[in-house]
Amino acid sequence: MCGFTGFLALQPLPDKREALSILRCMADAITHRGPDAAGYWSDAVGDATIALAHRRLSILELSAAGAQPMVSHCGRYVLAFNGEIYNHLDLRRDLDASMGPLPWRGHSDTETLLAGFSHWGIRATVQRCIGMFAFALWDRQTRCLTLARDRLGEKPLYYGWQGQGAQASFLFGSDLLALKKHPAFAAQVDRNALCLYMRHNAIAAPHSIYQGIYKLPPGCLLTLPLGARDPQLQPYWSLPEVAQQGVAQPFAGSDAQAVDALEALLKDAVRQQMMADVPLGAFLSGGIDSSTVVALMQAQSNRPVKTFTIGFNEEGYNEAVHAKAVAQHLGTDHTELYVTPQQALDVIPRLPALYSEPFADSSQIPTFLVSQLARQHVTVALSGDAGDELFAGYNRYVLTRNLWGKISRLPGGLRRLGAAGIRSLSPSAWNAVLGPVQPLLPASLRQANVGDKLHKGAAVLNAASVDDLYLGLVTHWEPEGLVLGGQEPLTHLRGNPLPLQGLDPVQRMMALDAITYLPDDILVKTDRAAMGVSLEGRVPFLDHRVVEFAWALPQHMKLRDGVGKWALRQVLYRHVPQALIERPKMGFGVPIDSWLRGPLRDWAEDLLSEARLRREGYFNPAPIRQKWMEHLSGQSNWQYHLWDVLMFQAWLSESY
Repeated sequence: MCGFTGFLALQPLPDKREALSILRCMADAITHRGPDAAGYWSDAVGDATIALAHRRLSILELSAAGAQPMVSHCGRYVLAFNGEIYNHLDLRRDLDASMGPLPWRGHSDTETLLAGFSHWGIRATVQRCIGMFAFALWDRQTRCLTLARDRLGEKPLYYGWQGQGAQASFLFGSDLLALKKHPAFAAQVDRNALCLYMRHNAIAAPHSIYQGIYKLPPGCLLTLPLGARDPQLQPYWSLPEVAQQGVAQPFAGSDAQAVDALEALLKDAVRQQMMADVPLGAFLSGGIDSSTVVALMQAQSNRPVKTFTIGFNEEGYNEAVHAKAVAQHLGTDHTELYVTPQQALDVIPRLPALYSEPFADSSQIPTFLVSQLARQHVTVALSGDAGDELFAGYNRYVLTRNLWGKISRLPGGLRRLGAAGIRSLSPSAWNAVLGPVQPLLPASLRQANVGDKLHKGAAVLNAASVDDLYLGLVTHWEPEGLVLGGQEPLTHLRGNPLPLQGLDPVQRMMALDAITYLPDDILVKTDRAAMGVSLEGRVPFLDHRVVEFAWALPQHMKLRDGVGKWALRQVLYRHVPQALIERPKMGFGVPIDSWLRGPLRDWAEDLLSEARLRREGYFNPAPIRQKWMEHLSGQSNWQYHLWDVLMFQAWLSESY
């Protein structure tokens, strides 16, 4: 796990010292991604200059033989690479078998990639890889730059032209913080991208918060030959195609065969991701996904796996007790930390720099805290991310399956009336009313934070179609009339739908989550929080073999009897008693709602003041001020909407 950056300038720099000076500034901005070492490479190419810089967090091949940027044995390619290729030793054996034993300098996956590029070509090599990665590759023979990003978007990669005419430079790197250090960087806020942020609390690829700077979409290669201005993007793997093929050609075996196959595949993915030359552990919440990952780690380890969780004393936000029970059953070396409100609040000033562009998933706070805890003991941590998207774990899937077919037949006026009735009470008021009833219900019907679930149910009542329903569930603000001078770009969720032929309503929502919410929110949150403390995070569920198998599982092996993750649960129950797992699903969050009325009130009031909003000129203050007043009074819980504005405002104050 590392970070890289670089540029392709259209003019020769006076000497290599100037290129090195720029590279050092860019690389120093992402030292947290690679604190162990730095490397630089540049070359004059005709009237242009190509330059690469790398920051290293040593995980495999701790010696200098793993240093980057790395030149291939043949001298043709120069590579700056971020990530892990879990099957790289298998690729080495294939290369040795087809080319004869190669003169390997060390055992890094970077060297393996370069040998693959030389022998198989870039696209064919990437398609052979199992792993998470982003890289920049310069081909000295064809004078062409190639950027690549892994299939699901675990690793970030930004790029874009900055500067005018002969002074233009094509910038690229793992983090906007690096790009901003280049002298050509203009740092102009893209108000259209800000519209996307206000709708979804994150900025969807290919957009970024800055004009002219983009995110490379997952599963894509970008090529830019010297002299060209328009980079060419080509997918080498497509999740929509995987989803459609899996549904069209489903797994034909029995329930037992499906569970056996899933366990074997997950076990192999976990085994590969336990490969490291440094201490390794796992995040453990006690939920299905993280418990499955830890159980399969412990089953393949000859010593207790190091596991980590954080807890909160606030009711409705604490999973530490469940994690501890699972850890005791599996016999892991478990570390837990109960976080005080002040410890959580102290993270907030760090968020703008951690995320480098506005990002407002409030679970970023506990994610950073558990990463910080883990980094005190290990350098690599596995997580259970993506289990919900692959195995139908989100409550909205069950809600859609159980209610949409019935509700959609009701008259629109009646549905809107019902939605208004639900929203007449705040989520906290619903929790107060229905909380005492929860213990009387069957376990499968109990809900944590039932008020929030009811408000999501109101969105179902208002929807005219499944796509409309999904957009409503993932929308915070309607940007029109809120973002001044912005026009919301078309996305797969709004105005540019994916065909997704053959998928039923729930499968369509799952695919949209995996294509949008997972890479743009969940994986951004995890990567930035972990790398903020120089911790490598790994996600076994995102082994593309697991993803492809999950999409081939018939839907009844995911959603059954009103409960999601059926097949995954069966795998877990082979290792952990069902009684330790069965409980209402709980998000990994913090009580932002009460903090905004308490210890964060003065901070928020300063950022949300009408005078400040008008002076900065990005938002219409009226709807923001209205929600702020309603929140303070307790009339409504607008924590998510307000957090969107606050995180942009905090980012803006740090960036300009």
